Amino acid sequence: MNTVISKDGTKIAYDKTGRGPALVLVAGAFSYRKFPGQVELANALSGRYTVYNYDRRGRGDSGDASSYAIEREIEDLNAIIEAAGGSAYVWGLSSGAVLALEAAASGSSITRLALHEPPFIVKAEDRKPPSDFTEQVGKLIKADRRAEAIKYFMTKGMGAPSFVIPMMRMMPGVWARLMAVAHTLPYDAELLKSYMNGQSLPRDKWRGVAVPTVVLEGTESPVSLRHAAQQTAEVLPNAKLISKKGLGHTKKLHTDKIAKELTSFFAV
Repeated sequence: MNTVISKDGTKIAYDKTGRGPALVLVAGAFSYRKFPGQVELANALSGRYTVYNYDRRGRGDSGDASSYAIEREIEDLNAIIEAAGGSAYVWGLSSGAVLALEAAASGSSITRLALHEPPFIVKAEDRKPPSDFTEQVGKLIKADRRAEAIKYFMTKGMGAPSFVIPMMRMMPGVWARLMAVAHTLPYDAELLKSYMNGQSLPRDKWRGVAVPTVVLEGTESPVSLRHAAQQTAEVLPNAKLISKKGLGHTKKLHTDKIAKELTSFFAV
């Protein structure tokens, strides 16, 4: 394990594996650097890249602050990029894709950007979370009702059927990993807050993200995620969409298929 100190003094932990151009992995909700899928992807990419797989603040071995701001998470990513040599390729999954996009828009030294199914809600007809979703997630965590927060985030935010929760409780190790990072769910909710209302994405906000970008989506994914991926690729000035079976993320990360697409994109 390695660590860097973010701008506000927070310790950010990361693992560094492989050789080659620097590639930073930005996890989504519930994930962290030791999450099985995250480790598998890092290993699959380490033959071609120096992979920086880090714990977002509040997760794993990283520290946290008394209050949250998206700007602090961008500074965390910038600290990892600086440790990687000052610039890097970046892959972000789900809410991690949103964080990576916001970082690119703020001027982070990202040379190529991969956005993997950012969970925007861009169509009025798609399922939307409750209007007070972010506030309710925060209240549940503040009351230390982590299990309820997990259920609420998954069912009301991600659209998972309610029977998924008891199934996860029965799977060895899964529920414990979710509980360990549940207190960071308000961070993911805050990242998504402005983009889950069923309205089109703001073209002007991301006009300056000219870095070569790929947006990944699975043909098996929920329609709302597919709409989001397609529109993300449309509004960014230098982006392309890759839509293939096996690139979805809501059930399982097919790391071999993801690594293949990333290797092809980053190698250009």
